[in-house]
Amino acid sequence: MSYQFCTVQDEGRLRIVTLNRPEVLNALHADANDELAAVWDEFAVRDDLWVGIITGAGERGFCAGNDLKVQAGGKRRPNGPRGFAGICSRFDLTKPLIAAVNGVAMGGGFETALACDIIIAAENAVFALPEPRVGLIAGAGGVHRLPRSIPIKKAMGMILTGRRVPAREGSEIGFVTEVVPEGQALEAARRWAAMILECSPKAVRASKQASYSGMDEPSLAQAMGTVYAAQRENMESQDYIEGPKAFAEKRKPIWRNR
Repeated sequence: MSYQFCTVQDEGRLRIVTLNRPEVLNALHADANDELAAVWDEFAVRDDLWVGIITGAGERGFCAGNDLKVQAGGKRRPNGPRGFAGICSRFDLTKPLIAAVNGVAMGGGFETALACDIIIAAENAVFALPEPRVGLIAGAGGVHRLPRSIPIKKAMGMILTGRRVPAREGSEIGFVTEVVPEGQALEAARRWAAMILECSPKAVRASKQASYSGMDEPSLAQAMGTVYAAQRENMESQDYIEGPKAFAEKRKPIWRNR
């Protein structure tokens, strides 16, 4: 398929989605978000795709957030149910997502990265939630995901001021997984994806669902005592047998995702 606002490249079990509006630092509007929602809808249901990467076209921007010029022109409409970039309100995706942040990640762009499970940042990457500076709130998850990702005082220091945080500081305070040289974010994201793809896809999805859902439980005991849907699916799969069998036979497992 051809897309207007992004490019989609499938490499085996990996899907790479590149936001493709470099002339505006990959800022997005409702039409772009709808297109991206369809891209991730397809990713979610395809059994042959196990890991996703999202990045931005060009060398300067991952995503500058909402296209405010479109909003100022009176053309803004609400985003669809999957939210900004088609993932910020996608709470049922158990497949892992990696953000390869190659430059500016502002507002909705930072929120898109936070909606991913792993954030790889080039040294020139800059993160911010500047919405209060233009009379808005980081309502695509920023005011909720950031305090769940780093200490609350660090999060509020960003949320209440809109200040820009460079990649190295993002790593130090905890929302960036790895910092790499400029121009190498996508390459590094592929490396992380390759490590994930060595694992059982069923076990990876069970681990992701249990980790996030468990944080919503009122106690550690209740989280540990709950068998989540993806965890049950993993235990009932052929891969649940294949893993220990391959270990005993001293060979690499052959994951069949069933």
